[in-house]
Amino acid sequence: MTAQNSARGPRVVIVGAGFAGLAAARRAARGGARVTLVDRNTYITFQPLLYQVATAGLSPGDVSYPTRSFAAKYPTMRTRQAALSKVLPDERRVELDDGTGLEYDYLVLATGVTTNWLGVPGAERDALPIYSVGDAITLRKRLQRRLEDTAAGRRASTHVVVVGGGATGVEMAGTLAELRRRTIPLTHPEIGPGQTSVTLVERFDHVLSPYKPRLRAAAARALAKRGVRLRLGSTVAEVCPDAVVLGDGTRLPSDVTVWALGVAAPPEAADWGLPQGKGGRITVTEALNVERYPEIFVAGDLAGPPDPLPQLAQPAIQMGEHVGRQIVAATRGGPVRPFAYRDPGIMATVGRAEAVLQFPNGWTMHGLPAWLAWIVLHVAYLLGGRNRMSVLINFVWRYTGPRRTAASVIE
Repeated sequence: MTAQNSARGPRVVIVGAGFAGLAAARRAARGGARVTLVDRNTYITFQPLLYQVATAGLSPGDVSYPTRSFAAKYPTMRTRQAALSKVLPDERRVELDDGTGLEYDYLVLATGVTTNWLGVPGAERDALPIYSVGDAITLRKRLQRRLEDTAAGRRASTHVVVVGGGATGVEMAGTLAELRRRTIPLTHPEIGPGQTSVTLVERFDHVLSPYKPRLRAAAARALAKRGVRLRLGSTVAEVCPDAVVLGDGTRLPSDVTVWALGVAAPPEAADWGLPQGKGGRITVTEALNVERYPEIFVAGDLAGPPDPLPQLAQPAIQMGEHVGRQIVAATRGGPVRPFAYRDPGIMATVGRAEAVLQFPNGWTMHGLPAWLAWIVLHVAYLLGGRNRMSVLINFVWRYTGPRRTAASVIE
């Protein structure tokens, strides 16, 4: 693979400022490349904590960081606020939705994925995803309005159904259940216990499928202890404005339905002229580049390598770093190498003082030690000292402070 190098380094266009895009941009810029980081937003989002924004534990600014502040650390990096409209691989050029274009020597596609409604009737119309800051704010405001209406007698209830028993669904359900049990009785004393509920629907007969059975069982027990109604082994047939209908015909009352199930490549990826595989992901080689266009790399959830990887932060970060290294190596005449994922383990939190942690060697942990490890790791990965300090203070206050202040929604 060759590049049209100049004395100032190759032109690298990276589309997407998520975990993968940032890791690739950092590596490429450090290697002397001229990097242009393109994203539809002017900020970077720390997605693993979006559920905390949705449940009013954190503010949107706590999980966001200015893209330009990130780029300012690297003299050869620039940013553009735009979305990708078209890829012209034969011309080595991309067109953006603002009417402009960028030429590249190397292109990195790291746009991430979007919500997959799985063809369930009514899901896209009546359920709320939690994939962006905007999604989290919308869900947060919907919950607040429903609670206020219930307290004022304008609504009969605020029942929440969370669809999906993966990490996001479990974390959301556990946090909502704690708010229902510990905070709402103080902040909304007009609402009786029977007027609220949290239900988690999962098609498997267990939650947290990637985890070992003992951790799945521990998470399920922790959810049940917090008052979450578990509907395991159930599929969703339809989502209505006031209910979720299961495959067996059961109708679950739902004033707020949270969709934490399934992701797919964005629809516009089909217009890029690149090979796609399962879920619309871009098919790539073991080195994470496109076989026909080896100067195009794909990283993160959008990538479809020969050996599928979990759609989590760590695989995205490692893929981004690998892509950045391969671009630097290629510009220096070296070969591109296959990507090898180093599994650091997986973790999820259920609520205060309860999390599950699984290491690649099979060792597991749950309870308070795992929860503390979860907090430390998430704070460490945040961008910006202010964000780290703010999130740490908010966690301490939310889980150890007065119950009435555990969720203060900012409209």
